[in-house]
Amino acid sequence: MSDKLLYTLARPLLFALPPETAHNLTLPALRRAAERGMTGMFRKPAPDPRTVMGITFPNPVGLAAGLDKDGAYIDGLAALGFGSIEIGTVTPRAQAGNPKPRMFRLPAAQGIINRMGFNNGGVDAFVANVQASRFYQEKQGVLGLNIGKNADTPIERAAVDYLHCLRKVYPYASYVTVNISSPNTKNLRQLQGASELDDLLSQLKLEQTRLADASGRYVPLALKIAPDIDADQIQNIAGALLRHKIDGVIATNTTLSRNHVAGMRHGKETGGLSGAPVFDLSNIVVREMKKVLGDAVPIIGVGGILSGDDAKEKMAAGAQLVQLYSGLIYRGPALVRECADALRA
Repeated sequence: MSDKLLYTLARPLLFALPPETAHNLTLPALRRAAERGMTGMFRKPAPDPRTVMGITFPNPVGLAAGLDKDGAYIDGLAALGFGSIEIGTVTPRAQAGNPKPRMFRLPAAQGIINRMGFNNGGVDAFVANVQASRFYQEKQGVLGLNIGKNADTPIERAAVDYLHCLRKVYPYASYVTVNISSPNTKNLRQLQGASELDDLLSQLKLEQTRLADASGRYVPLALKIAPDIDADQIQNIAGALLRHKIDGVIATNTTLSRNHVAGMRHGKETGGLSGAPVFDLSNIVVREMKKVLGDAVPIIGVGGILSGDDAKEKMAAGAQLVQLYSGLIYRGPALVRECADALRA
């Protein structure tokens, strides 16, 4: 049975469950299948290497952060054929996240609203999971580690949390993503402001340089930004990326806009909206970032990719790589290969 047919059969059963329940059933099942060598149904994309941030990605289609916050399912996810896997967001200390329910499907819009709130087991457990994975042990591919701050850390001390996580994850990462754009941690997006961003990036760049000198290994830093930014903010963020020689930018995270889901069931839930409704907003940010950055800072495009044509449009806007998340929920694992085939063609 093909992965596409299997997901076609499984999706109605999964969608009958609350989203977080389905999530907590699917990922352990995928991990068990990988452990038992039962993932042969997932036909991986043909090689299509792309060099971005000094890293050679086997293909340009990656997994976005958020699906595996603790790095507990890396080997199962690797079986789906991604060119890279990004896990997290992780925080220094374990935290439960926001109260449940905190994830909502909007099938008519092919969207998802979540207000998870960086629920994770803390950076030490996160690193232990990475170390235990075959993917890391056997250097099977590109692994992005996504870092954030604890909810109870005052915003003026956010850099302390990011620096702590950077030191912890640096030895194990292909690249490190700095997430300042989740709408589900209070005041986090303030870090996208000009002075706050300059301060944070200057400290992270200094620490990256120190860690690279100490280890003899340079690990790129990428910044993940929101889709809800205007032209002035894009100019400010792009300027900071260039000034501090940040290696990449991931555009974008989820949106607070509800323009595309007005009147729908769950459309008024608080949190970040992902999936098809964020596609155009994300593309605008990618396109405008590309105008300012040119080829100086590579862009990884994420947001609303539900088909191979969507992946091509994201690349045409200026991305050099793409990432998937919500599209997997609606389309299943075959979407990875569809996007990779479209980009190779």
